[in-house]
Amino acid sequence: MASKHKINVLIVDDHAIFREGLKMILSDTSDIHVAGEAGSSGEALKLARENTYDMALLDISMPDRDGLETLALLKKEQPKLKVLMLSMHRETKYAVRAIKTGAAGYLNKQSAPAQLVNAMREVAAGRKYISPEVAHELASLISGENEAPPHESLSNREYQTLCMIASGKTVSAIAEELCLSVKTVSMYRTRLLEKMRLKNNAELTHYAIRHGLV
Repeated sequence: MASKHKINVLIVDDHAIFREGLKMILSDTSDIHVAGEAGSSGEALKLARENTYDMALLDISMPDRDGLETLALLKKEQPKLKVLMLSMHRETKYAVRAIKTGAAGYLNKQSAPAQLVNAMREVAAGRKYISPEVAHELASLISGENEAPPHESLSNREYQTLCMIASGKTVSAIAEELCLSVKTVSMYRTRLLEKMRLKNNAELTHYAIRHGLV
């Protein structure tokens, strides 16, 4: 009997300790092989061009380019690569955005190891892996029950900036965390306020709370 094909995985996360933890979890599986790891978006894109992977585990928060932007680039260059997003963020809001950008699944980093392995096998088999809450929100969007709120018009980076400001972070703190200039983050803030017709951070925060973004 022919040996079963192993799922070759690329782990993309800027925290070395978290990558090691993932490798330890996956070392106990017979059908999943960690074939590469990257600590930045640029490194991930380089590895994906040079090697063949069945799947990428991609963190949504990256130092050089956020995970949603990285996802879009990976899918553009490697359409067949299945991507499972990992995130510390509130599940539903980021998950819907990730699925719409091309992810095959979305999982919170606090999920149990068995859930991670199950999600990876589902995605590798060509299925989507999403929670019932995310499935409900996607169904509502598709059926037109929920009219798209203003924040849906934001770019992924603008949306990230919105959530971080609403969480009480200053522009300089956001710039430092995302490895961007204060000028760039200020530009994102200006743009998102214009798109959403909001005047200041107080209105922005009130909106985010009302829509469950923080």
